[in-house]
Parts: sequence; C-alpha cells; structure tokens
Amino acid sequence: MTGGAERPEPVKGPEPVERPELGAVPETALWTLWHRAVEARRPDTVLADPKAVELVDRIDFPFAQRFGQNALAAQLQGLRAACFDREVADFLTRSPRGTVVGLGDGLETQAWRVDNGRANWLSVDLPETAALRERLLPPDERHRILACPATDPRWMDAVDPANGVLISTEGLLMYLRPDEVRDLIAACAERFPGGSLVLDAVPRWISRRAVEGKLKDRHYQAPPMPFGMDADERGKLAAAHPAVTDVREVYPEGGREPLRTLLPLVRPVRRRPSVVALRFADA
Repeated sequence: MTGGAERPEPVKGPEPVERPELGAVPETALWTLWHRAVEARRPDTVLADPKAVELVDRIDFPFAQRFGQNALAAQLQGLRAACFDREVADFLTRSPRGTVVGLGDGLETQAWRVDNGRANWLSVDLPETAALRERLLPPDERHRILACPATDPRWMDAVDPANGVLISTEGLLMYLRPDEVRDLIAACAERFPGGSLVLDAVPRWISRRAVEGKLKDRHYQAPPMPFGMDADERGKLAAAHPAVTDVREVYPEGGREPLRTLLPLVRPVRRRPSVVALRFADA
C-alpha cells in the first residue's frame, strides 16, 4: 500500500438471520411487515414502528422486488395499524392487565408499540407462520405464541378472560369464507362476555377481484379474499350472535397531505375498506 492513511473497513450491518418460505396467505405477513417498515422509516411517519424496521433488516427476503415500494400503500397500512393500536391502547387503559389476542398475527409488532408492561399478549397463527414468529420474536411470560388456525376454537382455551379480553383480527378475516367469519365472531361473543373484537374488511369489489385473481400489480398478486364487506354493511355483523351489542367503525386519523384532507371526505363512500370494533354483552 502506498502512503497515506489506511482506508477503514466498511461497516457492515447485521447479517440477515431468516430466509422464510411461506405459502400465499401466510406470506401476507411479510407484505404487511414490509409496508409498515417502509412507512416507519420516514421522518414524518404516521406509525412509529422500529421493531418492524429491525425485522425487515434481519429477514433475508427480496421485499422490494416481491412487493414493490409504494409510499401510499405503506401510509395506508400505517394508518390501518394505528386504528388497531388506538383500540388496543383504549382497552389497556380500561383493563391494564387484560389479554390481547392477535388472530392471524403474523409478524405484527403491536405489542412493541402499545404495551403497558402489564398486559398479556397471545399470538395465534398457522404453524409455519407461528414458527417464524417464534424465531424472530421469541415468546416470554407475557407474550405467548400458539400454532393454531384462527378458525379452530381450541385457541380460546389458552385465553384467561379474568382481566378482560380484546381480540384483534387485523388483516385476517378477508381470507376466510363468510360463514367462517360469522362463526368466529359468534364463538368469541359466546366465549368472552364483556370482551371486544376489532376487525378490518375489504369492500366487496376488492374481494371479488382477489377471488378472480385480478388483484395484482407488476410486483405482487394478492391471494383470494372470499370475505368482503362494504363499509355501510357493518351493522350486519351484529347478526352473528345476540351478544354482539355494539358495532362501531374506527376511522383513520392524521396522515400526510393530501391523504389527511381526503380521508374524512370518503367516509360516506360505501365501497371502501373499513376497520370495525365490536363489543360483547356482559354475562
């Protein structure tokens, strides 16, 4: 080497530790994780989620090539997650030692965003996704992982309802059949009196296009979504069980312009995605 200061070795980031291979529906866990991380990296983010950023950096997967990098889609995912966060945070204010159940939880990092240090968290998902979550987000005394389909009521046996229960189904129900959605809501209403359930739904036209294999862009094709519900149909959810006593839409808040201005204006639109909170009657 000739004269002059020695060139320092380049600093390398942490090596990826996981190379996931998931089926079409479980792979949506990576899709939502990626978009949360894309949004969280922004200085003006609508969702502070450093854990999502950390996970994307640890997973050896071609996220950008597989899913693209759409700033609007990322912001919408962040706003959707924030709707669920507000409901969970409100629940934990009322029931600080309650249990939050994440059905189809994937690689959701909500517990790192709104945990109060006292609540219990149960992540329920298909075995392949639950195994990936265990490796990336190891369970502990307050954060448990259960490999079980959301439609299998055995997961309910793992829930202690003594201090209150909130069931979150973010990004799940659209992949179930309508009868499975109805049966799941009914089972939760019967098993967890005084509890609540938060869900999101795609409108019927999106469901139809996904079932037909037409919901795609140059990067990604969404798997079939058999369950669709227009925003003005949310009242029909009460028909699932007599114990469903309250049905309320949870609207996104904030956002960057022009989305901040547009979101309140589209509330009267029927055929749009929605987030809905259900309350169950006390025993």
